[in-house]
Amino acid sequence: MATTGSTARLRRITEAVREAGRMGVAELADLTGASEMTIRRDLEVLAGQGVLERYRGGARSLLLRGEEPPFALREREGLDVKRRIAAEAAGLLADGESVVLDSGTTCLEVARALEPRRLTVMPLSLHAVNALSGAPRLTLLVPGGRPRPGELALTGPLTEASLAALRFDTAVIGCCGLTAAHGLTAYDLDDAAVKRAAIASARRVIAVTEADKLSRTALAVVAPATALHTVVTDESAPEEETDALAAAGVTVRTV
Repeated sequence: MATTGSTARLRRITEAVREAGRMGVAELADLTGASEMTIRRDLEVLAGQGVLERYRGGARSLLLRGEEPPFALREREGLDVKRRIAAEAAGLLADGESVVLDSGTTCLEVARALEPRRLTVMPLSLHAVNALSGAPRLTLLVPGGRPRPGELALTGPLTEASLAALRFDTAVIGCCGLTAAHGLTAYDLDDAAVKRAAIASARRVIAVTEADKLSRTALAVVAPATALHTVVTDESAPEEETDALAAAGVTVRTV
């Protein structure tokens, strides 16, 4: 399992190579302060995740600008913050509620926080389905759909039809970007469509997001900020953005 330090280094390498297009091992060692041997191991890991392609002495990026890094890279990043956000979001749910739970790494931590609860939950990713499959008191609903590689987020007409057939008390939604001006956004068009269907199927919408996604806008529009009832984020969230969300009628909770 990757440590916090190695995860941060992998993310830094990913971003640097994506920005430059290609970089050498020596350049990446200077950038990160790691040894060239460590950088070579990191590049093998990232090549295995489909982030980049190795060549002798360096690597070239396989990610386009505006694409989200792979799930395996994001999963261990900021884990303590994600767990605090998840605990706060779980505390907003009452026993007996029906909940649709979005895909993504923060929502996976919400799934883990819900494991002991008495709820009806439909997760929108196979990662979260697996996390909740042994929950003793929880009623698990599994939608149809096509899992996206790596993410294992369920997408497509079968997923949207599953959501359209049900009405939930609460939707817990992740995001790639959220601003008061541009609303909730996602990198992937199919993912955005499923998020919209989940929001339409729920009486209440809770968005869970790390602070660095506030003030960020991704490609696909999901919903205006006014569609959200509550946003749960961390205490480093920019005050101007949390104030703007509050002015739009959104309850903002920081942890």
